[in-house]
Amino acid sequence: MRRAQMITTYGVGAMVAIGDQSYVISGLDTWNLDTSITIHEPRLERRLGVDGFRLPPAASSSTGDGVRVRLFPEFYSCPGCHELKEFHKFGSPPGTSRCGACDKLLTPSRFVIACENGHLDDFPYAKWVHKGADPGRGHRLTLHSTGRTASLRSVIIRCSCGEEASMEGAFSRNALRSLNIFCEGRRPWLGRGAEQSGCKAIPRTLQRGSSAVWFPIVRSALSIPPWSETLQKRLNCSQYPMLKSSVRLWREGRVSYESLEELIRASGILDASRFTPKDVIEAVQLRVQLEESEVADSDGREPLEAAGELRREEYERLLFGTASVDREDDFECTRPPEDPDTPLPVGIERSMQVKRLREVRALWSFTRVEAPDSTTPETRRAALSIEDKGWLPAVEVIGEGVFLTLDTARLGEWERQKGVRQRADRIRDNHTAALRRRIMATNPKAVREIQSPISARYILLHTLAHALINEWSLESGYPAASLRERLYVSHDMAGLLIYTATSDSAGSLGGVVAQGEYKNLRNSLESALRRVSWCSQDPPCMESEAGGVDSLNLAACYACVLLPETSCETNNTFLDRAMLIGTPDESSVGYFALDE
Repeated sequence: MRRAQMITTYGVGAMVAIGDQSYVISGLDTWNLDTSITIHEPRLERRLGVDGFRLPPAASSSTGDGVRVRLFPEFYSCPGCHELKEFHKFGSPPGTSRCGACDKLLTPSRFVIACENGHLDDFPYAKWVHKGADPGRGHRLTLHSTGRTASLRSVIIRCSCGEEASMEGAFSRNALRSLNIFCEGRRPWLGRGAEQSGCKAIPRTLQRGSSAVWFPIVRSALSIPPWSETLQKRLNCSQYPMLKSSVRLWREGRVSYESLEELIRASGILDASRFTPKDVIEAVQLRVQLEESEVADSDGREPLEAAGELRREEYERLLFGTASVDREDDFECTRPPEDPDTPLPVGIERSMQVKRLREVRALWSFTRVEAPDSTTPETRRAALSIEDKGWLPAVEVIGEGVFLTLDTARLGEWERQKGVRQRADRIRDNHTAALRRRIMATNPKAVREIQSPISARYILLHTLAHALINEWSLESGYPAASLRERLYVSHDMAGLLIYTATSDSAGSLGGVVAQGEYKNLRNSLESALRRVSWCSQDPPCMESEAGGVDSLNLAACYACVLLPETSCETNNTFLDRAMLIGTPDESSVGYFALDE
């Protein structure tokens, strides 16, 4: 698997099928970091409270040692003798997954249980067969399939004592609770002895390959000036604490300037560069000033990530661009050349070409059963390691993009439309109801305080980003899965960044930047709006009262504006193409149809 997948798909605690066996990705405590690359992004480090990030190590071809895995689930079944028990009890020959009795290939258990606090365990087959009672030792389980139907009714678990039960009903929300089967706090990705006692959550039965088994919590940040500048990047080294301390002593008059210069030259930070000791001193002072002025977010959560402080800092840099850049800088953003014959499209206030950008994506934690959101409490965020390591796994993406902002005057007029408010309220109410359902079990007193932060502005920008990604994937040469959105939405922000989202060969071909030129932008936007004005699923799609997960979409489906999961920030929710082009009955609902 690719290193990027260790952040988004197969991170710590996730399950992966390799050959005829199943494993869970082991915790950070077991990772071999001998050859791992250190990644720095100061803004994200302070937001998540870590000292740095590490690129997931690649396995050595000779040792196979890098990111380790543990066997899970532990229960396997044999299609020959039908035995159902822990893998180590089958007596498999070393290096194989075969039954020691009949030499048939063993099959990992199809079912596991997980709770909302991130715990994971084998399905309790013995207790299920005996209606919640612990049968003790000496009972032998077997797995049978009648083949009469494709339902769970045909999956039968039998015990040597004569008891048997089908798997029908095992997936209902309260199936295990009704049998007094509770969570034991197991964390198999951290090894034996890592159980958390006192978990009061009710476990749920899940398919081993279900997406609900593992939801990553990924946090990301763009490298923006001054952090993206060459000299600041050089300060991301082991010498920085010493330089910081030395500059402080010099300012206090306890070290001479000459001694400080000599120390800077000896540190090696000036090697093969055009910088001087004075430049380094100024850079250190600037970093110290920024570090002291920024307040770290203790848990990395904001009511709406698109409105968070990280995004606001990026928005300001993207809005005004860069005057000059060094060849080693990670950020370059400029306005496209003015074209008097082709102005910006109506409704677009500014277009910026981001010719160079760097994004760091870190796996902060993960959840199970329920996808994470702004209300997810700390207890539901699973640990990546037994002890705090001071770092998180991360990858960096070098690419390009286009940043757009909407016309604020037109946006304000559009937001006042009654039809716009009604459609936005429908999505917001559904989102509020979903948030309250999730928090009800852990904090029922706080239910009334929960309100969705989603606004009509957010839905508009989000849907516009999807429409443009689908269009640009046809015009720029990138597959849609290689493009990604980044939204900037609050009462005083209305922007979106579409950029390359992969670190492979499709990272920076120049095709996206070209879409930011006025003529290309005008043509692609007109084409995108024509494309979403009709859907092959219409009229049901446009007339939909609710759609998607938790009914968080209106006029949106895979035939019109939905994207690959890697491209969307919110798992294809909060979308409504009527916000772009209006409805047959009310065109003013559409931002780009407001004048019609």
